[in-house]
This record gives sequence, C-alpha cells and structure tokens, in this order.
Amino acid sequence: MGLSIGLVGLPNVGKSTTFNALTKAQNAESANYPFCTIEPNKAIVPVPDTRLEALAEIVNPEKIQYSTLDFVDIAGLVKGASKGEGLGNKFLSNIRETEVILHIVRCFEDENVVHVEGSIDPIRDVEIIEQELLFADLDAILKRVDSLKKKARGNDKDAKAQLVVAEALLQHVEDDNPVSTFPGIGEDAFIAMNKELRLLTSKEIIYGANVDEDSLEEDNEFVKLLRAYAYERNYEVIKLCAKIEEEMVEFDDAEREEMLSDLGVTESGLEQIIHKGFDKLGLMSYFTAGVKEVRAWTIRQNTTAPKAAAVIHNDFEKGFIRAEVIAYDDFIEFGGENGAKEAGKNRLEGKEYIVQDGDVMHFRFNV
Repeated sequence: MGLSIGLVGLPNVGKSTTFNALTKAQNAESANYPFCTIEPNKAIVPVPDTRLEALAEIVNPEKIQYSTLDFVDIAGLVKGASKGEGLGNKFLSNIRETEVILHIVRCFEDENVVHVEGSIDPIRDVEIIEQELLFADLDAILKRVDSLKKKARGNDKDAKAQLVVAEALLQHVEDDNPVSTFPGIGEDAFIAMNKELRLLTSKEIIYGANVDEDSLEEDNEFVKLLRAYAYERNYEVIKLCAKIEEEMVEFDDAEREEMLSDLGVTESGLEQIIHKGFDKLGLMSYFTAGVKEVRAWTIRQNTTAPKAAAVIHNDFEKGFIRAEVIAYDDFIEFGGENGAKEAGKNRLEGKEYIVQDGDVMHFRFNV
C-alpha cells in the first residue's frame, strides 16, 4: 500500500462514518474535492490546498490536479485481536501495511449508539487498541529473537549484532513501552529489522476525537481527557464530528462555509486530518502551472530537483539539465511567470537543489 493512513477504532466509535465521508459513500455531488474510491476499503483523497486555486486564478487552466493521500479502512478491532479474536490477524496485517494510524476515538454520549464496552471512556478505548498492537509487536519480536539466537549460535556475526538490539527492544516492549519510544530506534540494526517487521507501535498516531455537534466549538470532558493523554505521549488530537462531516460532502462551497461558521470552526475535521496526515508522512507539494493544468506533485521533504522531476516522468530525472523555479509567493505577488521573471524572481537550479514546499517549477531535460 505504500504511503497510506489506516483508520482504526473499536466498533461504534464513528470510524466507518468518517471513512464514508472520505470516500463520498453517499455519492453526493460536491464542488469541493473529487473523492475517489479505488476498492471497498481504500480511498485516494485529494489534499485541499488553496494555493492551487490562487495559481489557477492567474493561469486559468483547463483543470486543477491536487496532491492525494491513501486512506485504508481497517477491520474493526475487539479485545484479543492479537490472539486472533474477531478479524484480528487481518486487522493487524492491514495496519502493518500503512505508515500512519488514524485512531478514531468516541468522545460523545448517545443512548441510541451502543458502546461495545458498555460506557464512554476514551482512555480505556485507546488503551484496548494500543495494548493489542503492543501484544502483536511482542509476538513478532520474540520470534525474531529466537531466529537470531539460532543464527548467532552458528557464528553469524550480523545475527549477533542484530540480536543485541532485538533483545533490548524485547525488554523495552515487555515493560509495556511502545516501539516508538525505544532508545535505539535510530540504529541501523533496528531500522533494518523494522523495515521487515513493520512494528505496529513504531508508527505515527493521530487521534481523531469524534464528538457531537455541541462539542465542536468547545472541548467536552472526554476530549480534554484524550488531549491530556495524547500530550503525555507527544501524539496529535484532531476533533471532528463524523456525522456532520458525512453530511457536508453533499454541500456546495457556500453551504459548507456557512455550516463551518455556524459551528465555530474554520476548517473541517477531515481537512485537518488530511493535512496532518500529509505532514506526518513527511510529504510536501511542488507545483506546475500551465494552461492545460495547474497541478500539485507529491514528493518527500528534502527531495532534490532531479528526484522531484522523476515524479512527473522518469525521463525527466535521467536527462535532467536544470530546473526553473519561482517561489509560490513570488508567482502570486507578480501575477504569474512573466511578471516574476521581469522582477528577477525566476531562478535556475541544478541537481543539488532541494525543492521547497510550494515551488512553481519547470524542468529542462534532454533524453
């Protein structure tokens, strides 16, 4: 699956409703962003970016193309998933294939929506899932330690070196600590091991606090508890009302803005999740701006110009000569490419140039 965000959560917390909003499951027409379902549990979601619209006002292209993110709806979790309960094995294998976890947490009361644990307690709910992830990691690490011990007994030097790290990691997880807090997480041996095991508690986590409409403007007690818990662990919390998010996919721009204003928020919860997920994945966008299309191209942060060019076509990297670059702010301030050039804001950059977020680029190449 590559660079994707997996939605997890207990039953009846709003996970499916959130995913339905992401995929426009109600098939409502929307003037905002063209959500696209690729398969039943996966959606490619455009990344809202007002800079593209500003560029389009100047260039007047035939179409606009946004950067995108992959979201995966992971099967619901129950206690004992790490031991195969429910859809445990499928659930855990699906999470391994994602890079970031969006954990939807119920932070609202509704007697018509039964909670699987019988009451509303966001911290308990979070700990149920995180404990299952930890148990699964513990099992994977134990198997790796056993395998490395066998190899080390045969005087495999690499195995002996990896075993030291694996045993330290095992102790760390046995002490009920997530892999993400392991002191040796930056060591080459750990990186190589995790590339294969894709340990669940090593992943970035975003908590999606699903609230009722009344709690969107001001945090209720459940959200306050979740924020305090997340703060101690250096995790992000984004508040949303999944029910309203699903309703808003049918709205046009004016109706949507009015709804957000009435709710006392400036950006929908889904937009915040998409932007935060994009950032957590270490991604950014550069732009091309022509009469055919204004387009955002997704690259990793700290990408060189030739590698950025390869996102458009591999030949662009192979025959890279140089990149013509105009900073986004300059492009807007001087009314487009010609105005920016006249103001001396057009730069020629070579192979070592690190592309900046929002660069408007044109590549010169020869194949």
